[in-house]
Amino acid sequence: MSRSHHFHVDHGDHSITVNVGPGRTGEIELLVDGKVIAYREEHEPGTTVLEGVLPEEPAHPFRIMVRQPHLVPTGPRCTWELDGVEQVMPERSSP
Repeated sequence: MSRSHHFHVDHGDHSITVNVGPGRTGEIELLVDGKVIAYREEHEPGTTVLEGVLPEEPAHPFRIMVRQPHLVPTGPRCTWELDGVEQVMPERSSP
């Protein structure tokens, strides 16, 4: 049975979380400081990109890439890109 996946990173004073619903096409939500700022109801295998902005002065845009494997039945991988630098977001354990 598939499960949800939760990725999280802290950047400065901000908390960035990505929740990926169960299954290979489940919903994806992007939260900044606990508030949903982007949502995708379903997605295909491959890479799904969500864009967000850190609430700073000036605003600081970033991108989230959720990669769902095409052929191998493994969980998704999540990275985030800020100022042209892509970094892996660690997965948190489900409660």
